[in-house]
Amino acid sequence: MSFVPVSALLREAEREGYAVGAFNCNNMEIVQAIITAAEAEKAPVIMQASQGAIKYAGIEYITAMARVAAASSQVPVALHLDHGTSFEQVIRCVRAGFSSVMFDGSKLPLEQNIAVTRQVTAVARPVGVSVEGELGKISGTEDHIAVSEAEAYFTDPEEARYFVEQTGVDSLAVAIGTAHGRYKGEPKLDFERLSRIRELVRIPIVLHGSSGVPGEAIREAVRRGVRKVNIDTNIREAFVGTVRQILAEDADEIDPRKVLGPAREAAVEVIREKIRLFGCSGKARG
Repeated sequence: MSFVPVSALLREAEREGYAVGAFNCNNMEIVQAIITAAEAEKAPVIMQASQGAIKYAGIEYITAMARVAAASSQVPVALHLDHGTSFEQVIRCVRAGFSSVMFDGSKLPLEQNIAVTRQVTAVARPVGVSVEGELGKISGTEDHIAVSEAEAYFTDPEEARYFVEQTGVDSLAVAIGTAHGRYKGEPKLDFERLSRIRELVRIPIVLHGSSGVPGEAIREAVRRGVRKVNIDTNIREAFVGTVRQILAEDADEIDPRKVLGPAREAAVEVIREKIRLFGCSGKARG
């Protein structure tokens, strides 16, 4: 099966009221974990690569690994650029075969964010690539793009309406109280703001920084219109935590397969749990 656009997956999610998991991949084992979990849950899935992942593994390797996973899969798979911060990088990913891209212009003035996002949409849409935009800053750090808590601000619903009208994006990432990386306390999401945004924009909403958000808060966000949920930190925690445990138990182990194999299995379990939380199990349209 070839890649499908994220927009196609989110249309199905919108019709049935669930969210699709978007899981960041950095290496072969995590790509395998994502596809194994999606197959086990019979769920559509979004593999996404950030700028950091592309720099680490190379765009050709990321694309090739994801393509192999999708080709052998019985569930729909999208390959998505997460937090692209330049028009040039977005175009590189479109040319490499990504089926979906995100331009993150949230640090730009509103009109500049709109202008570049509109350029991205104009290039991506004719070749069947879906586009995610972002409005409002999400605190934390994403591949060294830092947003302090003082600098972070929530998405304004009226600006969201204007942004979507002007850009024609397929989905919109919003800031309602989540953060990238590990949380220092329990996040408090602004659900009323989310509902107001959803009323005004009428397109699928994306929730970034979701790893540390309590399950019930995720379920409530999905009930209020979130259709794509991004997970990265929880996967890293499970993967690296297992590696540390194995090496602590046997410091002389030198076979990468005996270290990375169990780490991959730990990642599978985390991803399966998230898929079930999002209401996505059994929703594959193969």
